[in-house]
This record gives sequence, structure tokens and C-alpha cells, in this order.
Amino acid sequence: MKRIFLVMMSLLMVFSCALAAEKPIKIGAVNPLGDITGDQATKAMKLAVKEINDAGGVLGRPIELIVIDDEMNPAKGAAAIERLATVENVDFFVGGMGSGVHLAQVPILKKYQKITVWIGAASHQAEIAMGPDADWYFHLHPWDYQQGEGYGVGWTEIVHAYPNVKIEKVFLAYEEGAFGTDSYTSYIDLYEAAKRGEGSWKEILKEFKGASFKSASLGGGDYRAMLNQAKAFNPDLFIWAGYDADAIPIVAQAKEVNFQPPLFVGAPPGWPADFGKNPLSENVILYGMWAPTLNEVSPVAKHFYDAYVEMWKEEPATYFAPLGYTNIYFLVEGIKKAGSLDKNAIIEALRTIEYESPLGEVLKIEPSRIIKNQGFKYQKILQWQKGRQEVIWPLELATTQLVYPFKFGK
Repeated sequence: MKRIFLVMMSLLMVFSCALAAEKPIKIGAVNPLGDITGDQATKAMKLAVKEINDAGGVLGRPIELIVIDDEMNPAKGAAAIERLATVENVDFFVGGMGSGVHLAQVPILKKYQKITVWIGAASHQAEIAMGPDADWYFHLHPWDYQQGEGYGVGWTEIVHAYPNVKIEKVFLAYEEGAFGTDSYTSYIDLYEAAKRGEGSWKEILKEFKGASFKSASLGGGDYRAMLNQAKAFNPDLFIWAGYDADAIPIVAQAKEVNFQPPLFVGAPPGWPADFGKNPLSENVILYGMWAPTLNEVSPVAKHFYDAYVEMWKEEPATYFAPLGYTNIYFLVEGIKKAGSLDKNAIIEALRTIEYESPLGEVLKIEPSRIIKNQGFKYQKILQWQKGRQEVIWPLELATTQLVYPFKFGK
């Protein structure tokens, strides 16, 4: 009888170990599902999870993705992290878009200190709030000051490559929230540095001015006062930093007030899916981390694009889609390299990985101004041409030539 009992206990232990081996690794994501950025980032995350699980999972275990909608609401975004940690018992946090939402999430993330790989939140205020000691926090999206620095590098190289392009006067229109106001603050810093003969804008930037507007995403939508200020300034380069809901009306109202700057740039986190079909989109420049035309120069980008279209029967229209895909794969590659779920081992692994991403560049971790684990540093300069987002800069990834100066589409 004793022998039978021991055999049964041994079988039970083997069975329990087998169940434990198959227990899913839980990844908790918080995204704004009503916004195109959050919707497509989530779909791309699900694509990555499917590919990984179809290939056998990681450490012999499947990945389970649990997604909560933050509705672009700071309180709901913070509550989502709390729920994922306490109710869903996730192993890792991923996701994100809005800076204002992320600022509310930072205290909760610090409370649980789970490994977090975040793809949104460009505001340096979020970096300040996170602080230098959060070695478990990895931020993939460039911070606002990194973006501004990168644009200076890009426009300077474009001026050198296109002798007819002139950039001396820059006007920034910015939405009133954390994203827009911090973008403005960063440009002020860049302008002051340029006046001292320092920084990435020093060769080109001579005059700078900005004005705020209320985004259509937050109940606004009338940009005429700001556009008339910009028109009076007569900039060589006009930039607006808002959200996808602002994209079509801001160009339409610029045409209405006859404001046609030589370079018309939009810098929202995501664009409306059908923006390229609107005649007003022609030759509008955009800042972003990815474009579908990267398929022509990057096999990894092409694989992502084709797989996304096959799974979701739609085209990815925002760079948050390949960022969401990268979000999952980068974390999983760290787990694989660590060979376990040991927190310190994964942190060290993530710091040493060089992941060839669908954004056309290799993702590797370096310190930024404050945090230890920053991913991508710059965005790209793109232009809508005949309904397509073409890469203009970096020049080595360019898919076409810059159309200059900007003229409104018919």
C-alpha cells in the first residue's frame, strides 16, 4: 500500500510539473482602444503573441496577453495597471500611448516594479516622474527632446541634400495637453541652444514661435486663430503637434485662411486610417517611426506588414502597430535570452539584445537623460505622396525624393 501511495504521489508531482510548465506567461497591456494607435498596437501585439505561441511559446510555455482599455483617461489608465497586477496577476506590463495617462500610471508601476516595456508617452515629464532608479522600466518611444533633436539632424541633412530647401523660421502649433506643451518646451530648449551655436538645429534655426490650440480629441477643433498667427509669422517650416482627430480639419482650415507654408508638417502619434485618401493630404509631411513603404527596403518590415494584413484584413496605418509588435517580441527575446523568469536576468538580457525591428532599424537599449533603459532615439521624416507615406529621412532609408514646396491638393 505504501508503495502504491508513493507511486501515486510521484505521478501527481509529475503531472503538477507538467501543468506548471504549460502555465501561460501573462503579459498585461494597457492601450486606448478607441484611438487608432491603441487599436492597431493591440492588434499587432496579438499578432506577435500568435506567432510566438504557434512557434512553441517561450520557455516551453504559451504567452497570454490581457488587454485593458484606458480610454485615454489617466484615472482609468492607473486603475488598469492596478487590476493587471492584483486581479490578473500578470508577469509583465506593456503598451501605452498618451503621456497624460502614463503620468498617472507611474506611481502604480513603481508600486509593483514589474518589468515594464512601454511604447508610448513621449513627454519628458513622464521620464522625470519615473526617475533614474527604475531599472525594471524600459521605454521604447523617443522622448520629446530626443524627437526634437532628431528632427534637427534630419532637416539639416535635408537642407544639405536639397539646395532649394530653406529652413530658418519655424512655427510650432501644439495641443494644450501634456504631449503638446512638453513638445513646445522641448523646442524652446532647442531654439535657445541653436542661438548659442549648440545642438542639432544650430545650422538652420534662426527664428522660432509657437501657439497652442485645443485638440478635436478633447473637444476643440477650431484652429483659425492659431493658423492666422502662424501665417503672420510666415515660417519656412510649420509643425503641428496634436492627435489624429486634428489631421484633416487643421489642413482644411489652413487652406481656408490661405496659409500655405513651404513645409507643412503634422506630428500626431497616429493618423486617421483614410487620411492618405483625402486630397488635402498630398505633400503633407509627417513625423513617425515607420511607413508601409519600408517594406521595399526592410524584409522584417515586410513580414510584419503582410502578417498584419493577413490576420486583421486591414492595413496598419500608424507606427504604433509595428511598435506594438516590437513591444511583445522584444520582451520575449529578453525572456528567451535570460532562460528563466528571473527579474534581474531578464533586465540584463533586455539591456544587451539588439532586435531587428519592423521599424527599419535595430532596437538596442541605452540610457537617456534620466532613465537607464531607453530604446529608439529618433523618429523619421515622411511625406504623403499619392496616398502613400514615403520615407524622406533618414536618407539611407529614403523611398522617394522630397516634394518641395508644399501646395494644397485639389
